[in-house]
Amino acid sequence: MCGVFDPRMAREYQLKKTVTENASGIDYAAELNEQQYAAVSSRPGASLVIAGAGSGKTRTLTYRVAYLLDRGVDPRNILLLTFTNKASREMLERVRELISQDISDLWGGTFHSICNRILRRHADELGFTRSFSILDRDDQKALLNAVIADCKIDTQSRRFPKPDVLASIFSLMENTKESLEDILEVRYPYFEEWLDDIKRVQKGYVQKKLDVNSMDFDDLLVLTLKLLKKDEDLRELYQKKFKHVLVDEYQDTNIIQCELIDLLVAKNKSLMVVGDDAQSIYSWRGANMKNILRFQDRYPGAAVYKIETNYRSCPEILELSNAAIKANTEQIPKELRAHRVGGSMVPALIPLNDPRTQAEFVTQRILELRDEGVELEEMAILYRAHYQSMEIQMEMTTRDIPFHITSGLRFFEQAHIKDVSSFIRFAVNRQDEVSFKRMVSLLPGVGAKSADNLWKAWVAHPACRAESPPQSFSKIMMEFKVPKKSQAHWEQLCYTMDELVHSDGFAVPSEMIFSIQEGVYDDYMRGSFDNYENRKQDIEQLMTYARSYSDVLEFLAQLSLMSSVDSSPTGSKAEKDEEGVTLSSIHQAKGLEWKVVFVVWLADGMFPNGRILESEDLEMLEEERRLFYVAITRAKDELYLTYPMMNPKSYTGEILQNPSRFLDDFPSDLVEEWVVDSGW
Repeated sequence: MCGVFDPRMAREYQLKKTVTENASGIDYAAELNEQQYAAVSSRPGASLVIAGAGSGKTRTLTYRVAYLLDRGVDPRNILLLTFTNKASREMLERVRELISQDISDLWGGTFHSICNRILRRHADELGFTRSFSILDRDDQKALLNAVIADCKIDTQSRRFPKPDVLASIFSLMENTKESLEDILEVRYPYFEEWLDDIKRVQKGYVQKKLDVNSMDFDDLLVLTLKLLKKDEDLRELYQKKFKHVLVDEYQDTNIIQCELIDLLVAKNKSLMVVGDDAQSIYSWRGANMKNILRFQDRYPGAAVYKIETNYRSCPEILELSNAAIKANTEQIPKELRAHRVGGSMVPALIPLNDPRTQAEFVTQRILELRDEGVELEEMAILYRAHYQSMEIQMEMTTRDIPFHITSGLRFFEQAHIKDVSSFIRFAVNRQDEVSFKRMVSLLPGVGAKSADNLWKAWVAHPACRAESPPQSFSKIMMEFKVPKKSQAHWEQLCYTMDELVHSDGFAVPSEMIFSIQEGVYDDYMRGSFDNYENRKQDIEQLMTYARSYSDVLEFLAQLSLMSSVDSSPTGSKAEKDEEGVTLSSIHQAKGLEWKVVFVVWLADGMFPNGRILESEDLEMLEEERRLFYVAITRAKDELYLTYPMMNPKSYTGEILQNPSRFLDDFPSDLVEEWVVDSGW
């Protein structure tokens, strides 16, 4: 018997095809602009395509695939790598529309999906079976909990990082190839005391995945690379198979993806990567811009094609965009040119008194634009961080303007906002069982049963039904029985509750939030959330908002009203596929476009981010400038740049803010400054 066929042992024989020039009938030179056509029709070999914002990157890649097929390249010999399933589907669908040819054998998909296909054929070489499971986030958490238990780590007396946080740390290690020590020192310094225990968990996690025949998403990349490095015959098999490799969004690749690509094309060097270094904004999740900047160093003699005709924005917006990015030293020079004729207005720069006035201006202008005929779904409000949208969300709700929010949950729906408010709600209404249980469940070692027992103990005390709050919660609650390992945390919670009440009544809302954050919640957030810094900013924003209220009952009533509108399908929330303004972080907005864009909070410390300014890290500052560039290149017709001149901070009063330094990167005549009359 011949046994199972192994393609690695077979002799390769190439059929010579008779190819009709442009068999599809596509007139590539007519359907593409000159720069696009040069890239699409380039000879096989290494090539770098720098496709500026709005220049038709997807069109270029799609036509390149069609061009290869038109010249007789077998679909089986083409590998198209993208970052999203949506991008892959759209490109392949466009290729099918262009060419009447079966392309089902073309390998197109995300890095993870392609690696999964390879591993499904060869996972046994790594100790897995080919039916291995792929862990989602919930699976990861369950597996990590099991490993933590196996390692007998005390997670109760001190806050050991939760599985979500550990998963993010381990993912960053894989995607950057940085050591655990370096990751903790730079990004999670508050976990350095746990270094040895985290190392044990990481080692145990790797082994546990092998034991249960499972991989996480990072493993799909890491183990494929390991497999191809380890097995020379297998490596040559895929090198011969993929005669043409095309990569989308190359500026977003990490070190593992870059190495995998280099390995696959090591033999034939037929590689086309398409990207834009000016839109590299994901270093925080492992993307390495040096991959695109140093491409010619790794591929000497590579052809470089620049696609600089922009089909999206009017000339006035593009002139500003070109000027804004020039200050960066690490970049591939390019100059976007507008295909469109002049627009109706130059970009507007609008200084405003404070965040509330900023929100009032943006919403009023949106209503005016709607009256002028601009659809709500053709407008977007972009910001650096999610917490910066709070006042705007509230003002949009007040004015009954439908909106979608893509940067996360609506502000008052977020778990950490509800957690903090549960302390205040219980202090005010001592019979609020839901708030009490939510509050105590934040403590390590307190589950549903312990929370229920603590509630029963509280209900049995007269203070539960007293008209006024106790002068000292701690004197009462410290007598309650709690799990031994939770004792220290319980004591801190009790003392924090004391700070919410003064001798003459309740503390003001902003002081309450400060006490909760400093006394209990900051410690909880660090160990529980991988985006701790973002959530901390949200709490600080809530604190700032609370300064508008001296009465806690009024403050809680407003929170309830905002939460009910947030969760109501008939409120200002725009349902999917319905009309509505988009509220989005700039990271989430990449690749999208709108007729009208508002970029808000353009003040130093807000954008660019304050931590980056303090660190004086030039690389990170330049990434912030690229983020600004991405924001302004989303606009087609009208662009509004706003910043509040004053920013209320808890306990310290009004703080004068400087305009973002990015607003100094371009000549003042490229914008028109508006003076807004607040009406007072």
